[in-house]
Amino acid sequence: MSESFDIRKWFKSHDELLVISGPCSVESREQLLTTAEGLSKIERVKVLRGGIWKPRTRPETFEGIGEEGLKWMREARERYGFLTMTEVAVPEHIELAMKYGIDILWLGARTVANPFSVQDLAECLRGCDVPVFVKNPIAPDLKLWLGAFERLGGAGVKYLGGIHRGFSSYEETPYRNAPLWEIPIELLRLRHDIPIITDISHICGCRELLQEVAQTALDMGTLGFMIETHCNPDQAFTDAQQQITPESLKNAINKLTFRKKKVDKDEFVLQNLRKEIDEIDNELLNLLAKRMNVSEKIGDFKKQHNVTVLQMDRWKNILEDHINKGINLGLNSESVKEIFEIIHKDSIDRQL
Repeated sequence: MSESFDIRKWFKSHDELLVISGPCSVESREQLLTTAEGLSKIERVKVLRGGIWKPRTRPETFEGIGEEGLKWMREARERYGFLTMTEVAVPEHIELAMKYGIDILWLGARTVANPFSVQDLAECLRGCDVPVFVKNPIAPDLKLWLGAFERLGGAGVKYLGGIHRGFSSYEETPYRNAPLWEIPIELLRLRHDIPIITDISHICGCRELLQEVAQTALDMGTLGFMIETHCNPDQAFTDAQQQITPESLKNAINKLTFRKKKVDKDEFVLQNLRKEIDEIDNELLNLLAKRMNVSEKIGDFKKQHNVTVLQMDRWKNILEDHINKGINLGLNSESVKEIFEIIHKDSIDRQL
């Protein structure tokens, strides 16, 4: 592990994959240092993470080791050359983290959901040069995520990054937190100045999915990973099922396929396929515009003849028919359903 890694330079250049790893919770000096020693053998790991204060759902569960753990984080940094990183949720956490020389901070999903908390932390960080990462809020609310960046930026925090850790859902999925990749993609579109890394552990919630999700995140262009590691995962105080050993992390990284970020100028095949996609998208837009024009005419007819706008039986039959046709064409049934529900909603709005 090299001590030369400059996190502030990384924020500007993104010249290498940023890998952040360490235990979900710092539990003891031995646990942290043993884990850090294992991670020190993995060249790609530049930052040692460790939860010092844990915002738990139930009060009787382990809520973090507290200030004593910051001393062990500092010792790990001195021994192995890692940058150190921890979560902060109240101004006192920031003050203690700065006291012990923590290099990077992050705001957790629960904190980001509360603008009052984010503003308090932003004021405490005013004048500090420490980089701050912001996890997405628990709910799929892009505005809350954006608002946190705006509050921190307004307080003068110069180095801001995002952590995509997935979103809670009542629907049954294979994940602890559904990735909903479209949300970090939209954040990048709106705030291309903010680098985004992926918290693989909190998306998966289990070891079995880590490799697959890490590769997907890499293919989606993530600039880094946060992956929880523990010297003895099965005995971890928190989130045991999603933590892996440093050796397992090393093997997982070695199995990843790293793809080019950009297409070479001589790769005409991909360029032509992209051009074809653009042409098809333009056709789709023109067809949607025509469809909405017809919807407005239908709306006028219904008003003239005193007919209700929503015809539920017809809509139910149409949706089932579209889904079946989509399946026959090799399309994903859920995608077809979602697309036509959006189109139908727009049509109803135009007829009201």
